Amino acid sequence: MTEIGQIALVIALLLAVYSALAVVIGARRGLPDLVTSGRRGILVVCGLTTIAAAALWYAFLTRDFQVSYVYQYSSRGLSTFYTILAFWAGQAGSLLLWAWVLAIFGAVVVFQTRKRNQDLAPYVLLIVGAVEAFFLWVLNFGSQPFTRLAGVPPDGNGLNPLLTNPGMFFHPTTLYLGYVGFTIPFAFCIAALITGKLGDQWIKSTRRWTLFAWLFLGLGNLFGAWWAYNELGWGGYWGWDPVESASFMPWLVGTAYLHSVMIQQRRGMLKVWNVVLIVTTFVLSIFGTFLTRSGVLSSVHSFGESNLGPMFVGLMLVTIMGSAVLIWYRLPQLRSENQLDSLLSRESSFLFNNVILVGVAFAVFLGTVFPLISEAVRGVKITVGPPYFNSVTGPLFLGLITLMGICPLIGWRRASRDNVVRNFLYPFAIAVIGVVALFVFGVREPPVLLGLGLTTFVLFTILLEIFRGVRSRHRTSGRDYLSSLGKLVWGNKPRYGGYIVHLGIIMMAIGIIASQAYQVEKEVTLSPGQSAQIEGFTLVYRGLDSFPTVDREVVTATLDVYDGSQRKLATLTPAKTFQKGSENPVSEVSVRTTLSGDLYTILAGWEKQQATFKFIINPMVVWIWLGGVVLILGTMIAFWPDAREAKRDAARLAEATVAVREVAYEA
Repeated sequence: MTEIGQIALVIALLLAVYSALAVVIGARRGLPDLVTSGRRGILVVCGLTTIAAAALWYAFLTRDFQVSYVYQYSSRGLSTFYTILAFWAGQAGSLLLWAWVLAIFGAVVVFQTRKRNQDLAPYVLLIVGAVEAFFLWVLNFGSQPFTRLAGVPPDGNGLNPLLTNPGMFFHPTTLYLGYVGFTIPFAFCIAALITGKLGDQWIKSTRRWTLFAWLFLGLGNLFGAWWAYNELGWGGYWGWDPVESASFMPWLVGTAYLHSVMIQQRRGMLKVWNVVLIVTTFVLSIFGTFLTRSGVLSSVHSFGESNLGPMFVGLMLVTIMGSAVLIWYRLPQLRSENQLDSLLSRESSFLFNNVILVGVAFAVFLGTVFPLISEAVRGVKITVGPPYFNSVTGPLFLGLITLMGICPLIGWRRASRDNVVRNFLYPFAIAVIGVVALFVFGVREPPVLLGLGLTTFVLFTILLEIFRGVRSRHRTSGRDYLSSLGKLVWGNKPRYGGYIVHLGIIMMAIGIIASQAYQVEKEVTLSPGQSAQIEGFTLVYRGLDSFPTVDREVVTATLDVYDGSQRKLATLTPAKTFQKGSENPVSEVSVRTTLSGDLYTILAGWEKQQATFKFIINPMVVWIWLGGVVLILGTMIAFWPDAREAKRDAARLAEATVAVREVAYEA
């Protein structure tokens, strides 16, 4: 079966190159049969990569340890669930996942462009096919998933214990859907530059692709934070690890693009900026993939050193230089149709929002690659830690939060003083009252007061705008307020879906501010029966227990948690696990979660029955995860097809069909 998988990858590479060239040559020379052949070839590439993926899964499930990749990342004691997930535990499998997902997306684009975007489609498929060919080249000549060992080992090395967590399913898959998803908007952008069709059509055609990629890349980062929080046993959720930062940067620039295209569609402005943003987002997606696989920077997420670095650097350089040439060539057609009328306008607020988002991405990029810069200049890798990232990005994020409240409510072109007062007076007053209340109740830190004041301001600007819309619907239709809310949101999904996304981000911001500012730690050593206090909780240590599983030894401690009135709240069981053949334990934390905060317990060590614990109070961390749920809901609403939009598209398609027939008749 693995031989079939390898043959499938070879044929897929040849067919991807053929298909990419065939659709373009056929379109330029007026050879419809060649175009059709190329489009069908992309569908076959999807089938071939699916066969290769199935072959690798078959090797895992049948415990074919003669396959080097299976030997490295699985064992007989590994459960079926994690054996399936081991597919993307290493470099070769994750690259196959990249190629497979892109092949599926390419097949979707083939179906989407059967009757639409006929002028752009050949060049879109050229770019998709070229990127697909690159990854298939890497799989055939750089990191081969089906390489076989000389002998047949009796068992495999097993999966890294840190990866035996449900996050192993959610984090890599969502991250890859985001990374790969941005290839499609990038392909449409390059196709528009090649053909000179630089109106709004390529943006409209990729709006849902961009939302899809943006959502899943954001979820990939969020699931990564959740995995780090629950599996790494350090009490945090974001440490500015190089690979974490690399996946965060394209999300930031993609966010800027999603906001910026609104100005182009509304006012015909920022065309060059939008093209640059989507190209940058794609390049940063490749950069994130490069960091994980090149080994140039040490990270808990990376696969170690490899020979793939030059290949990815070459792809990024070709992309940057090719895009720059096309943008320069099309500059006359990318001129703005209108100018910025006033700094006090929605256009300017969106522009400031974009500048800050790109500024944050640049600051993160600089901190991430600084070890490489320092090594090139001084010969020593100097790592930039969380203090740099927090101090540089913190003020910028506060600026973004402020603009999040201003952008949706300020008027287009030139906002009047009455508009500003009407929209922002009440939210500003409520934010001031909230800050005063927080100060009275003991919050004294200026950064915390500023952050929570700004989140309160944004929260109430959004709620006020939604309330005004609901009240207007209620007055005009006579419906009750709840049904008016549903009609309001469903009647303008992009706008109100965006508001809900902003509410989710505000919830996440509140959780981040509170957990970073008021985290409390305590380390104690206890004997059975002894107790420790932390922030109103009493934790009583009951003793240690140890037991074996199929592939590891587990040592677990039992802690009873009581409140100030000695009412039992929970029993927590932090543990250490030892994978067979390894002396390095993995922490299994135990957490009591409430809306007000988490009680986070870690078993740090033990001697006989005496155990050392680390207790952490993380205020309002659950708001980060709940904010992620709200963000998903808002994005799904914004993504959902709109009946009016479908009618407009159908009308445009009918008009285009009639025009083509008239031209053909005249000819």
